[in-house]
Amino acid sequence: MSDLHPGPVGRHSIKCVVWDLDNTLWNGVLLEDRQVTLRPEVVKIIKTLDERGILNSIASRNEHSAAMGQVKEFGLQDYFICPQINWNAKAASIRAVAESINIGLDALAFIDDQRFELDEVAFSLPQVLCIDARDTHKLLDMPEMHPRFITSDSIKRRLIYLQNITRTKAEEEFAGPREAFLARLNMVFTIVPARNDDLERVEELTVRTNQLNSTGRTYSYEELSAFLESDNYMLLIASLDDIYGTYGKIGLALLRCNEQVWTINLLLMSCRVISRGAGTIMLTYILQLAKRAKVRLRAEFLQTDRNRAMFVTYKFANFKEVERSGNLIILENDMTQIQAVPSYVTVRSEE
Repeated sequence: MSDLHPGPVGRHSIKCVVWDLDNTLWNGVLLEDRQVTLRPEVVKIIKTLDERGILNSIASRNEHSAAMGQVKEFGLQDYFICPQINWNAKAASIRAVAESINIGLDALAFIDDQRFELDEVAFSLPQVLCIDARDTHKLLDMPEMHPRFITSDSIKRRLIYLQNITRTKAEEEFAGPREAFLARLNMVFTIVPARNDDLERVEELTVRTNQLNSTGRTYSYEELSAFLESDNYMLLIASLDDIYGTYGKIGLALLRCNEQVWTINLLLMSCRVISRGAGTIMLTYILQLAKRAKVRLRAEFLQTDRNRAMFVTYKFANFKEVERSGNLIILENDMTQIQAVPSYVTVRSEE
């Protein structure tokens, strides 16, 4: 019998589907059969996932050059991000995929035809959604494979990741100080008030971002629309571009604005920009706004099992704890020391 290993209850939407190759992506065993044939439904599935903003990758026990040669022969090489083709355990390869594209294991699905491989991954990585290759035809109808919105950032997500791989490789090969490399990128960080046509992407960011989410909260399109209409809230959205292309819309901040105190209810950043200091840049911008408005600035931080990096970002920006209730920490910045924006970044806004 074929079946799904459903993983933990209440899982997040899938961000990446990891494929085995032999008797999964294609019919046959590459190193044994004279010819393998692409499974007829696979191309449609991969392209549809790609259009929904869901990445595809590979975890296969195979000879790398032969397997990638076959993938190229089928014309699918551009669809797979950070493929892991080696003789390692599948769990190790899947973990490598997650680390390479910087997403949580609970955002991965794994497809394989071998019960042993599925069981090994389900045991070693229980967060991963494991799918028998015989159930591939059900994939596109699974709720985890249906993001609520398909935004402009979703459609170009694979391109954004490919650009980032090129960017990372260039950084690794660069001989010189890291700041010199960053200066070559001509980074432009744009911060603007969110508009109605941004709200689908804003909701997607709150749902997809776990590691750099200051409270772990998610907000629906309807809730965000209400914030946008309210005089008591400010919703800011950030994007980042450089010489390699765009990172897309990568961050947001939700502020509750009272007469004397502004409070950051939510600050989040995409993991793609964690190494670019995006969180600090966003906080510097908000601090400058608050200082000009002559209000105090506070921030809510709700500790989760993933978001310590965001707490460090607040501390680096000179926020200090002033209240605590359970896991909820209230931070405040006295605005006597506001971090300067790095010289290698140009900040644009609608001020």
